[in-house]
Amino acid sequence: MSQRVLMKGNEALAEAAIRAGCRYFFGYPITPQTELAAYMAKRLPKIDGCFLQAESEIAAINMVLGASAAGARVMTSSSSPGISLKTEGISYMVGSDLPALIINVQRGGPGLGGIQPSQADYWQATKAPGHGDLHILVFAPDSVQEMVDTVANAFALADEYRMPAMILADGMLGQMMEPVTLPEECGVTLPEKSWATNGHAGDARNIANSLYIDAVELESLVRARFARYAEIEEKHSQHEAYALEDAEVVVTAYGASARVAKAAVREARAKGIKAGLLRPITLWPFPKKAYEDAAKTAKSFLCVEMSMGQMVDDVRLAVGGKRPVAFYGRTGGIIPTPAEVLGEIEKQAGGTE
Repeated sequence: MSQRVLMKGNEALAEAAIRAGCRYFFGYPITPQTELAAYMAKRLPKIDGCFLQAESEIAAINMVLGASAAGARVMTSSSSPGISLKTEGISYMVGSDLPALIINVQRGGPGLGGIQPSQADYWQATKAPGHGDLHILVFAPDSVQEMVDTVANAFALADEYRMPAMILADGMLGQMMEPVTLPEECGVTLPEKSWATNGHAGDARNIANSLYIDAVELESLVRARFARYAEIEEKHSQHEAYALEDAEVVVTAYGASARVAKAAVREARAKGIKAGLLRPITLWPFPKKAYEDAAKTAKSFLCVEMSMGQMVDDVRLAVGGKRPVAFYGRTGGIIPTPAEVLGEIEKQAGGTE
């Protein structure tokens, strides 16, 4: 039976992963995601799962690699500096075609930065989650409920396409408490993984490997991955359209910033300004077609982020120069206010008359 409860975002992510069949978690504490690891430490041993606090983020992601190679449904979580340490292991997992779920509850940076909410890891998540020719799935929910709902889908797509998936949250979503409906707590049937390493069991002896000395062989494998990426872009991009039907100013934002932006759009509508919101739910694959369609009727776009402007380049590329794209952001852990965003919408509306 599904269950309605009040939960903190970090803990809701952990419980959703457990209900999606995750029984292995390897991580290292870092604010503002530590409650997620603490919840796993409490829950997993009671259900015959494995929680292990590694000696470092580097060790944790390589433990994830090993568990995934053995066929386990496995997860890790961290925050911005910790994800940076995990990127080598993430690339190894991509090169070995291994699925896993990675949670990034972002904080301000660069460096150790601060512990307040941020969205300054967009470039890292979507452009360089590791070295080499690669992508990972990147989801950007905007509420505790959507984080919960995203977990099972992220695991499923990671398994289907044999690649890591990341939920890109932030300190605001991780720390806030909201009522959520949790999925049913019942046995989850995990997909068969015929590729999993199994020692000498059975006829095949599978090997998880990302090292290929032969350049022709490596190129062939990379091209095969990019064929899968093209299929993902075709089938699995997600977005939310809010009040876009007649919108002249299209505000675009993701995650926590989108909540602020939606409030500003409502206020703009109350003042007679035709504003709307286009929210990407998947950051990779980026929902390019939604922007192409919006550009047919909109007069301008306004990109709102908790960074110095990292998604704005993807918005400009998707719009294809057909409409101007402005940017408004706060960084360092400061969350933009609806009043600030409304002011920017008003500027856009005034400039398009």
